[in-house]
Amino acid sequence: MEPTIRKLIDKFERKVAADEGVRDKVKDIVKTVSIDLGEEHYSFRLQDAAVHDFKPEADPAADMTVICTPENFQALVDGTLRPMRAYVTKKLVVKGKIEDIMHLKSLF
Repeated sequence: MEPTIRKLIDKFERKVAADEGVRDKVKDIVKTVSIDLGEEHYSFRLQDAAVHDFKPEADPAADMTVICTPENFQALVDGTLRPMRAYVTKKLVVKGKIEDIMHLKSLF
């Protein structure tokens, strides 16, 4: 899943570079995110409208943790599984503040 996550990060960074409104939306956000895909774990920090310190490991002190299977994560990326449906059906679990979750949803 690492290549898929890196593509999402690249997409986010292109979006921030091209859209001043998006840049303004995220410029003050400082959050760490951990992604738990079962046997695969990733983490990164969102700061200064950019993704920093992407690592193939969990961050136990993350502000937000996204938990799902690799298959469900890929379905979310592909658009065959809608985020809210995944959340309601427990195919996606997010630990963190709801405000943080909504910020991330709107960015990626």
